[in-house]
Amino acid sequence: MKKLLIFITIFCSILMPVMLNAQNRPDALQAYRQGNFERAIQICIDEIAQDPRNLDSYVVICWSLLRSNRANRYEETLRYGRIAREINRYDARVTEILGEAYYYIGNNNEALRYFQEYVNTAPAGPRIEGVYYYMGEIYIRMGKFRHADISLTKAVHWMPRNAAWWTRLAFARENAGSFIEAVSAYEEALSLNPQLADASRGLERVSQRLNPR
Repeated sequence: MKKLLIFITIFCSILMPVMLNAQNRPDALQAYRQGNFERAIQICIDEIAQDPRNLDSYVVICWSLLRSNRANRYEETLRYGRIAREINRYDARVTEILGEAYYYIGNNNEALRYFQEYVNTAPAGPRIEGVYYYMGEIYIRMGKFRHADISLTKAVHWMPRNAAWWTRLAFARENAGSFIEAVSAYEEALSLNPQLADASRGLERVSQRLNPR
């Protein structure tokens, strides 16, 4: 019994500092969720210095860089994202990060490549609605409005109460010549947000096309 008590005492003396250190360790993901992106970035940098293959640290630093108020951080995101990709080629979070970073620097082809990979590997992933939205915007940039219609239709399927996305879907349909479908999408956007000026103007444009005076 005495030996058992000695063992428990020694074990606790070793374990307790480890547990307390874990409790006191700053949480990058929590800082990110609270909108404290610069703090999350610094925590991740410290974590990566301790463990250069900590995939979660790379993911959170990339998310924080993408949402940071400081301009032109997309190349930095790509740098960390590429390292993360080398650690785990199949992590869907990293795939989406790279697509988003390329989207913001205007590299449409690379962005589409990663977004399409995300759709194929994580068709119901936690960021699937955003991926379809970005794809739709890229197709609008490229003038491929029917492709944009398909992608944005899927985006609003996943996020049906996003009035801004319904407006972009309507815009894609309008430019594809699908005027009746565009009216439906503009009306849906306005039902969600009657103050949305782009949707009001779009509905007026398409209505005039359908009912010329």
